Amino acid sequence: MRKGERTKLHIIQKSAELFNQNGYTGTSMQDIMDATGLTKGALYRGFTSKDEIAIEAFKYACEVLHEHFVAALKNQDTATAKIVAMVNVYSDAVYNPPLQGGCPLLNTAVESDHSFPVLRDYAVAIYLETLTFMQNVLKEGVAQGEFRADMDAEAVASIIFSSIEGAIMASRLTRDNKHVHFAINHVERLLQTFQS
Repeated sequence: MRKGERTKLHIIQKSAELFNQNGYTGTSMQDIMDATGLTKGALYRGFTSKDEIAIEAFKYACEVLHEHFVAALKNQDTATAKIVAMVNVYSDAVYNPPLQGGCPLLNTAVESDHSFPVLRDYAVAIYLETLTFMQNVLKEGVAQGEFRADMDAEAVASIIFSSIEGAIMASRLTRDNKHVHFAINHVERLLQTFQS
């Protein structure tokens, strides 16, 4: 990796941390300069605007989250185990989330809905991609006879995803992981109701 590419990655990584903890509007170019140790000129050599940095930082944050999901899914051989492994990625949402600041999708979805429509499009894409992945895992479970054929995979995936995202928000707000644990236990019980 050349020096320019390393510098760009450094900016993206540091900015991802800042945006995920402080939000887009709560992070200034000065904050990025302070976190990276770079001048404004150095930032603008790699990026045309704060918006471009935010988009690249969000993409990077989602890649980090994806790596956590891939690691969690390793060696899981049933649909139930895969879904439970995914939701367990946030079992310590308060003190040890995959990225400091919580779930980048949740944070970005809330903030971009009001003030940053371009970033919202990226959040929607990641949401749909993750939802589709979960839906396909559930469909695989139906195809293999693990779940009943009458399971509405789209509805169940939506309920699971929404429950976990809401629980992450509640746990981080109250600084208590019990809400995430309630949701994880509910997901496990929900999946049991569809077992064939």
